[in-house]
Amino acid sequence: MSDKIWRLPLHAIAHGRAGDKGNVSNISVIAYDEAGYVFIAESVTETAVMGVFLHVGATSVARYLLPNLKAMNFVIPGVLDGGVNESRNVDRHGKNLSYLLLSRLMLDIPDKLLAQDSPYRTPEIAAQYSR
Repeated sequence: MSDKIWRLPLHAIAHGRAGDKGNVSNISVIAYDEAGYVFIAESVTETAVMGVFLHVGATSVARYLLPNLKAMNFVIPGVLDGGVNESRNVDRHGKNLSYLLLSRLMLDIPDKLLAQDSPYRTPEIAAQYSR
């Protein structure tokens, strides 16, 4: 493995689950492995997540670490445009917001954290995310 750093979206090393209740979304980010969890625990901060959701009305972000699950949970009030039943937007559900977080939050990920067979290691795929 090299010391190469890849600029990639969060979903290169984690997946997510989400839910919604009223005007609050909760999004869990789950690392694929222990090393990935250590990295995202340092990198995926409340401030970084707020930056992804500020434009859709988030008022705050609270992060809860779940190390035994290699996960973290974010509680994000104000992001559902009044709630799923009140929203004027199509598909303003928590699950869609988890996809937004996983695809829009870009991280500088060390090569050693990517699986050996990860498609993100290929120059063609990585080029799609370059700065």
